[in-house]
Amino acid sequence: MKRFLAIGLALLCVLGVSACAYVTPSLGQVADSTQLQASPQYWDGQFQNEVASPPRRGGLGFVLAVIRGRFEPRDRPAPPAPLPALKTDLAALPLAQDTVVWLGHSSYFVQVGGKRLLIDPVFSDYAAPVPWMVRAFEGTSIYSVDDLPAIDAVLISHDHYDHLDYASMKALLPKTGVVVTGLGNGAHLRHWGYPDAKIREMNWHDSVDLGDGLQVHVLPSQHYSGRFMKRNQSLWASFALQHPTRKLYFSGDTGFGPHFSAIAARFGSFDFVALDGGQYNARWADIHMTPEEAARAAEILGARTLLSGHAGRFSLARHAWDEPFERALAASEGKPFRLLTPRIGEPVRVDVAPQSFAPWWKGIE
Repeated sequence: MKRFLAIGLALLCVLGVSACAYVTPSLGQVADSTQLQASPQYWDGQFQNEVASPPRRGGLGFVLAVIRGRFEPRDRPAPPAPLPALKTDLAALPLAQDTVVWLGHSSYFVQVGGKRLLIDPVFSDYAAPVPWMVRAFEGTSIYSVDDLPAIDAVLISHDHYDHLDYASMKALLPKTGVVVTGLGNGAHLRHWGYPDAKIREMNWHDSVDLGDGLQVHVLPSQHYSGRFMKRNQSLWASFALQHPTRKLYFSGDTGFGPHFSAIAARFGSFDFVALDGGQYNARWADIHMTPEEAARAAEILGARTLLSGHAGRFSLARHAWDEPFERALAASEGKPFRLLTPRIGEPVRVDVAPQSFAPWWKGIE
């Protein structure tokens, strides 16, 4: 009986999502492949990882996989009570202070070199094409676009729903100077009203000068892309922010790979790194990192401080919601970097000695 119910629900969801493609712009737009062929990472009709990765299903196959995943056993996927987030007045932070504010999951507000940036901003309380899927944990949706000052640059690592949010990007349009992202993601942005003047689509190893000495470097990651349509028609990426006084790195979603050694060889070391380490699964071993792999990557990158992200707001994997924090804590013991464990919204000062934060996830009942 459960099997027939699951099949019925899956078919209904397929029909519902298919209908959404005709009535909502949130699915985005696939780029013209002729634009993408200029990239050395694009061949055989799609973008490729540096280390070969198994193909990921798109379209109806993707929807069915998501539905099956919802019926798989999961260990405490959500916290039993609201999380203790802290709402900081982002507009009031002194601009001269180099600061990172984790907004949950893989979203960050960053001040560096006198510039304000957003990384993968998701202010919606769900990370999916429909509101009832992938809901945010209670207590984590404390920020909105109205809480933000003007943003010099929004950096989008790739086009998955938990990193590129339609409602957030629409609301950010009047506040955003430029959007820096991988090649092919501009099709989504243009579909949502962004003019070409605000879009910087880049290949890996390209850079954008934001002025006042701040460079944004678009770098490799080990992942994939797609929002229900054809897979891998936009390029996924990580980012290094380089200023004469500071270097920061944001991995986006990535598996562990040789790109970390190459990035370290180019940049030497980083004052702060935020790495994918919070949504892992044996089936995703090539495209996501475990907390232990994130700690290893932080060592390779010569990081002074590590924030192990991609957790704390949405649950995509089958492990317990707090397991990534516990494993990151254990994996960082005795390492040359300091693990940072701020609450959502709690400022991290990059321009001072590494701060200490309480293990806020413990004892939530």
